[in-house]
Amino acid sequence: MSATRVIVIGAGAFGGWTALHLLRRGARVTLVDAWGPGNSRASSGGETRVIRGAYGPSQPYTRMAARSMQLWKEHERLWNHRFFYPIGVLWMAGDNDPFERGSLPELQSAGIPYQELAAKELTQRWPQINFEGIRWGIYEPESGYLLARASCQAVVEAFLEQGGEYLQLEVSARSIEPGNFRGLPLSDGTLMAADQYVFACGPWMASLFPSAIGARVKATKQDVFFFGTPPGDHRFDDIGLPVWGDHSDQFMYGIPGNQFRGFKIADDTRGPDFDPSSGERKFSDQGLASARRYMEWRFPGMKGAPLLETRVCQYEQSPDENFILDRHPAVPNVWLMGGGSGHGFKHGPALGEMVAQLVMEGGDPEPLFRLDRLSGVH
Repeated sequence: MSATRVIVIGAGAFGGWTALHLLRRGARVTLVDAWGPGNSRASSGGETRVIRGAYGPSQPYTRMAARSMQLWKEHERLWNHRFFYPIGVLWMAGDNDPFERGSLPELQSAGIPYQELAAKELTQRWPQINFEGIRWGIYEPESGYLLARASCQAVVEAFLEQGGEYLQLEVSARSIEPGNFRGLPLSDGTLMAADQYVFACGPWMASLFPSAIGARVKATKQDVFFFGTPPGDHRFDDIGLPVWGDHSDQFMYGIPGNQFRGFKIADDTRGPDFDPSSGERKFSDQGLASARRYMEWRFPGMKGAPLLETRVCQYEQSPDENFILDRHPAVPNVWLMGGGSGHGFKHGPALGEMVAQLVMEGGDPEPLFRLDRLSGVH
C-alpha cells in the first residue's frame, strides 16, 4: 500500500512538530508556510518562550508539558543543538492564589520537580527581587526557557533531512470550507491533493475557516520589552535569576537576560485585536510605561535601565484559552489545530505527537480541545 499523503499548513511550533511526527510514522508529508518557520509574523517567532509545568488545577497541560520537556531534551541530544535552558521558573503567589495552590498536585503527579518556598526563603534566595505582596512561591528548578525561532527552523531542517517536502507558499482561503473540497489551492496557482490535511495556521485560522473557527480564535496584539541589564552584573541575567511569573495584580512574566540580549518583560493581559498579516508592529507608549513602572518596582536594581529592543507579537486566543484540535465539522479529512493562547509553544513536541497519532490511527481528541465545546461562540 502507498503511504498516507498528508499536507501540513503552518511551520510554527504546532505544524512543524506535527509534520515531523507524521513523517516518522511513515506518512508522505508536505509542509507549507507563507513566510517560513519562526518568521516575524508568526506566533512562534521571536527569540524565547517560557517552558513550565504550573497550570493550575484539573487540566492536561502539566502532563503535556512534562512530555514536551522530555522530547525537547531528546531532540537536543539527537540534533546536537541546545534549545532548552532549564534555569528554573519562579511563580510568585499571594495569600490565596488558586492557580499556584492548584498547580502543586498536578506538578507532583506529572513528575515535574518543584519547591514550595515561603516569603522569607524567596527573599534569601533572590534578594534582587522586591517580594512586596508575595506570601509564598513555587520554584520549578528544571523548567526554564526555549529558543523559539531557532528551534522552529531546526525542526523543519530535521523534517527535510528525513525526507519531508517544504513549500514556502500561501494557502488560498477559497474553496477550503465547502463540501466539495478536493484539494489545497496555493498562491502559485497549483492545487495540491492529499489524504489528510492539518491546518496549524495560528492567528490566520479564523480567516481561513470563517465558519468552523471564526470568532473562536482571535488574534490580539501583545507588546514585549527588553531592557538592558547593568554591566558586569549577573543578578538580572540567566545566571542569577530564573524565569518568573507574578499573579499579584495583572499577570506579568519575564525571562532574564540571555543570549547577550536584554531582560524580557511582558504583560499577559490580552491586547487589542490585531491583523497578523498587515498589522504594524509598533509598541504602545502606555504599554512601555506600564512595563517600566512594574519592572522598577519589582526589580529595583533595574531602575533607569535602557530599553534595548521591543517586539509586537500576537496571541491566537481561544475563548477559554484551551487548544483547538479537532476535525473540520464538514470535511472529516481536514484537521484544525490552534488556539495556542500565549502558552502553546512549549507543547509543540507533545501536541505534534498527539496529532500525528490521531491522523494516522484515527480516534477522537480530548473533549477539552474539541470545537463543540465552543458551540455558543459565533
